[in-house]
Amino acid sequence: MSSNNTAHETAPQFAAHVFAALGDHTRLSLIEKLSDGQTRSIAGLSVDSHLTRQAITKHLHILEEAGLVISTKVGRESQFAFKPDTIEEVRAYLDSVSRQWDDALSRLRAFVER
Repeated sequence: MSSNNTAHETAPQFAAHVFAALGDHTRLSLIEKLSDGQTRSIAGLSVDSHLTRQAITKHLHILEEAGLVISTKVGRESQFAFKPDTIEEVRAYLDSVSRQWDDALSRLRAFVER
């Protein structure tokens, strides 16, 4: 795992942390808004939202802790951007798990067919 992953966090722990952050429809909606590559302020992300800026800030901090977004101070505002690298890391982890299951199923099939 990359710099998103702390030194003591295993790949499954890292993936679980990311999945937990993505396990909320509000946070998924924020990721969707940011996935166009544009940076946005909290005010910009709260347009057309029923949530307060405070609530959006809370969700953005959870996404930032999971390595899914990055914030940059611009004057007095924070600008948030999506970090697709984290999704790629989790995808690679899931590919690895998938290969392990495929191998296990192949061994089981070979055993049963003997």
